[in-house]
Amino acid sequence: MQYLELSNGVKIPQIGFGVYQIPDYEQAKKAVLAALKTGYRLIDTAQGYMNEKAVGDAIRESGIPREEVFITSKLWLQDFSFEGAQSATQTTLERLGYDYIDLMLLHQPMGDYIGAWRGLEKLYKEGKIKAIGMANCYPHVLADLCETFAIKPMINQVEMHPFFQQQLNLDTMKEYGVIPEAWAPFNEGNRNFFTNPILMEIGKKYGKTAAQVALRWNLQRGVIVIPKTVHEDRMKQNLDVFDFVLSKADMEQIGTMDIDHSEIVNHFDPQWIKLLHSLKF
Repeated sequence: MQYLELSNGVKIPQIGFGVYQIPDYEQAKKAVLAALKTGYRLIDTAQGYMNEKAVGDAIRESGIPREEVFITSKLWLQDFSFEGAQSATQTTLERLGYDYIDLMLLHQPMGDYIGAWRGLEKLYKEGKIKAIGMANCYPHVLADLCETFAIKPMINQVEMHPFFQQQLNLDTMKEYGVIPEAWAPFNEGNRNFFTNPILMEIGKKYGKTAAQVALRWNLQRGVIVIPKTVHEDRMKQNLDVFDFVLSKADMEQIGTMDIDHSEIVNHFDPQWIKLLHSLKF
């Protein structure tokens, strides 16, 4: 496993296992156990995924020491305030069954995320959270946070894949020392992702799949990736990306795939924002 170092010196695996859309307790627990057995040491969950308890129970059942597993969770909008962030984090700790979280993110930069960030700062200083960060921050929002607070986000988890490359966001994160983390590194399969001719043709040179090429592309950009699957063979395949290096020409060719916007969510659509605010977890 390859690791990156956050701005505070905490090390994080560059490939993690995401548990989005696995709310069923038994299925989530089984998936996390399989991922840990396969070699994953970063598990990415959230209040909104409704499987924090399954994650904690799976880690304990695996027998792997707690300190060897990096746990990320995220707070949702209803808890975005100074006091709310602290209370909700305590709830997550109770669900996980542990006394600290490796990384806590604010899931969306909406509502009172400024107050919530101050709440995370307090928990970070108390040692209940080893690192704090944001999710879904576009460059201007991230820059504002970094210019406002002494403790800058250590991670910014955003949608990032060959069809939505977010180069300006990547450059902004680099400027402020924020590590990028990609959710939906496979574009949720949209645009026939797994049979894309560019990714497949590049993969043939290395004996790799389109999915492995896409993961390697992000890794070489300094991005953490958290692919999600419930199939053990794909878990293994997603980890098998450290034995080849894409050439400069490969990277440039993948660069031509960018459509420069998301086809999964639209944070610039008022109706989408209204929907996010209506969700409660």
